[in-house]
Amino acid sequence: MISRRRLLQALSVPAVAPLVSNGLLPNQLLAEETSFISKKIPSSGALLNVIGIGSSRTFNHLNNPNMHAQLLEVLKLFFAMGGQMIDSSPMYGSAEKLLGKLLSELPPDQDIFAASKIWTDGEKAGIDAVETSRSRMAVDKMDLMQIHNLRDWKTHIKSLRKMKEEGQIDYIGITTSFEKQYADFEAVMRSEPLDFIQVNYNFGERVVEDTILPLAHEKNIAVIVNRPFQRGRQFSATRGVELPEFAKEFQCSTWAQFFLKFVVSHPFVNCAIPATSNPEHIKDNMLAQTGRLPTSAEREQMISFMKTL
Repeated sequence: MISRRRLLQALSVPAVAPLVSNGLLPNQLLAEETSFISKKIPSSGALLNVIGIGSSRTFNHLNNPNMHAQLLEVLKLFFAMGGQMIDSSPMYGSAEKLLGKLLSELPPDQDIFAASKIWTDGEKAGIDAVETSRSRMAVDKMDLMQIHNLRDWKTHIKSLRKMKEEGQIDYIGITTSFEKQYADFEAVMRSEPLDFIQVNYNFGERVVEDTILPLAHEKNIAVIVNRPFQRGRQFSATRGVELPEFAKEFQCSTWAQFFLKFVVSHPFVNCAIPATSNPEHIKDNMLAQTGRLPTSAEREQMISFMKTL
């Protein structure tokens, strides 16, 4: 589904991409409304743009003033180019605190979808974690709270369900970064009313296509994808390789856009959250939610191409 959002853009995506790569900012390029690719959150029907941002490693710089200006620019570009979901975790060091500091320096009307995680044991600690994340990220309310890697999930799911009923949070989710947890993960998906799951998915990690993604669709659960670049391995695999000509058909001009458009074009995936601290990279990433997504036939073409490398 396509949502209409204000982005200052009058140029076509193929024309924008080289300009962005040459360092021009969105407000130098854009003057009209453009379309961002979005998908519905199944449990609510609300639209969410398909490219968000993660904060693991990249925002763990609270005590590094030299990084503050750079990361503030990343967030400015992220919002200017249609970004919504910002995903963090207390597991990511000082990322939540730095995000809150930087967000407080931006205009208060940013269209933020704030997501974080519970990464602790015990009922009280889990409840306290929600308020801690909200306070650190300096948002009025957490949109999504996720149980990180299923840690003490039976305890936390009850608390989160009550907090959702009381309007303290909007959505409940679970995450895993480990394939060895998939059987338990699927069991929770089958037994609990979830709004979101978060899993790894990319050209090199496609096992979730077999059961987890179809199950999410069956259960009306939105899917967030982390590590869409497989922690840089996808770029290593394509170093020195020309982007295939067919990528132009779906307005794709870089490998980052190629990888991201593959991930979010899966019909059961809602949002990808690549992490970056580089302003040039965020511009590139955000262009993946413009133009159109690959069709099922084009996805197969992408898979076949990557297998030749």
